[in-house]
Amino acid sequence: MSELETIANAMVAPGKGILAADESSPTIKKRFDSIGVESTEENRRAYRDLLFTTGDAEKFISGVILFDETLRQNSADGTPFPKLLESRGILPGIKVDKGAKDLAGAPGEKVTEGLDGLRDRVAEYHSLGARFAKWRAVITIGDGIPSDYCLDTNAHALARYAALCLEGGLVPIVEPEVLMDGPHDIERCYSVTERTLTRVFSALNDQRVPLEQIVLKPNMVVSGTECSSQASVSEVAEATLRCFRNTVPAAVPGIVFLSGGQSDELATAHLSEMNRQGGGPWELSFSYGRALQAAPLKAWSGKSENAEAAQKAFLHRARCNGAARTGEYTDAMEASAA
Repeated sequence: MSELETIANAMVAPGKGILAADESSPTIKKRFDSIGVESTEENRRAYRDLLFTTGDAEKFISGVILFDETLRQNSADGTPFPKLLESRGILPGIKVDKGAKDLAGAPGEKVTEGLDGLRDRVAEYHSLGARFAKWRAVITIGDGIPSDYCLDTNAHALARYAALCLEGGLVPIVEPEVLMDGPHDIERCYSVTERTLTRVFSALNDQRVPLEQIVLKPNMVVSGTECSSQASVSEVAEATLRCFRNTVPAAVPGIVFLSGGQSDELATAHLSEMNRQGGGPWELSFSYGRALQAAPLKAWSGKSENAEAAQKAFLHRARCNGAARTGEYTDAMEASAA
């Protein structure tokens, strides 16, 4: 097995998943605004340090996606974050895209930018300790969209990014996110997710990306946020598994689902039910941002004296999602931590 395959498999190790701590500066500012904390470089560093030094987190967290600023920061004792994570057996990763921008000629649709200069950035990130990367494409469901043009453009960019990462020694997380926003039902989400994934894997094949060396980070197949009839946990798990069995080759080592705005508990319940139902050739794991961080962020509220409570909240969510990896998460786990 190649080094890149070994890393890809370690990212989806049994019982573990990935912490997405790669919020851009505007996004982390929104998070901090919600708890009344100023988004200074030191506050951002202290908050990430709190997460990364949580005791026993390595039992449930295989890797952490970092933002450019965070990759270059140090823990309170002066240890660079990548080295700190590595010393705990947690793989450091890096977000490399430059964000979703309006797609020319396609009102209401986006394309992710960041391919220019990516080869050089990958080389630098690898030298700083990163071992995997992430690129997110954003697909909106709406009246007459997504268009084939939007899907093809984003699939092409994802595949180019993946090829450049592999060339530079980083395992690419390929993230095509079909957004939950809107009144659409679960069947519409299914059809759009199926179209999206079909095009993504076609582009990866065209651009000679070995699927054994990537990790897929998709949305789950869910009802739109404004849909009057919300699918049950069992229905979401069944539809998601069916969609992915139809589109994701068995060569992919693992699927790390994004939470996409679901509540902490629902994202965990959906993942657990998928693993309980089973039937796929890949590891089914998580790569959550808000669904792992909302509780510790609130508990911390910018106060150093709250660090222990915040770490306890983070470890609880990590443990719950670790249990979801084997289909063993229950509501009782939430009650016991209350």
